[in-house]
Amino acid sequence: MSESVALAPSDPLALLTPRPSLTYRVISYLLVFPLYRILFRGRTNGNRNVPTEGALVVVANHGSHFDPPLLGHALGRPVAFMAKAELFRVPLLGPIIRACGAYPVQRGASDREAIRVATARLAQGWATGVFIDGTRQQNGRVNQPQAGAALLAARAGVPLLPVAIVNSHRAMGVGRSWPRLVPIHIRIGQPIPPPASRRREDLLATTQACQDQINALLNEGLISPGPERAALAPSSSDPAR
Repeated sequence: MSESVALAPSDPLALLTPRPSLTYRVISYLLVFPLYRILFRGRTNGNRNVPTEGALVVVANHGSHFDPPLLGHALGRPVAFMAKAELFRVPLLGPIIRACGAYPVQRGASDREAIRVATARLAQGWATGVFIDGTRQQNGRVNQPQAGAALLAARAGVPLLPVAIVNSHRAMGVGRSWPRLVPIHIRIGQPIPPPASRRREDLLATTQACQDQINALLNEGLISPGPERAALAPSSSDPAR
């Protein structure tokens, strides 16, 4: 794809939204639904903030390997994520993750190549997921955000949607081999317009806005029909609830 490709609001591509495949729907309802809603007592808040049509950069904190499938299920539309190319060669796993919207990135690929591939997904109308820290964080918060999501939004001319995944780092965070069955809740924030340009100051300002909104949503804690529970502690020494 050309470096100059962007999706203007009037561009017909911006109105495309891939339909979930049969495999995606089966996995979502037979695997992800019971995992999220039953085992982890999942709740979601803010679904009205999710654009139902058109390309979108979904920006989230990252605490667990559970995060990618939970995001797609909770948002109500498929979310495409980058995955290591070798995973697509694994029997059974490869077709499943491809059907769920994952796209391959070669090991050692440059950031430029990853952005190019993600921009191509946006041109197809996908909601494309980016974990803003780039890797799992021990305390589940946004600590050292990277500007890749903002650059991707600037290139494609599409909004960013901040999402907070509350408690997943306690369920199966860094260093854990087996899950802990604690509640995992998802709070969906307000869309943020793409950066005004690709200049560093514009990218950093948008990245900061994403970090601030996600961490503010995390501070609201677990979703409850009664009083809100305690917020996530900023410390990495975070005991289980």
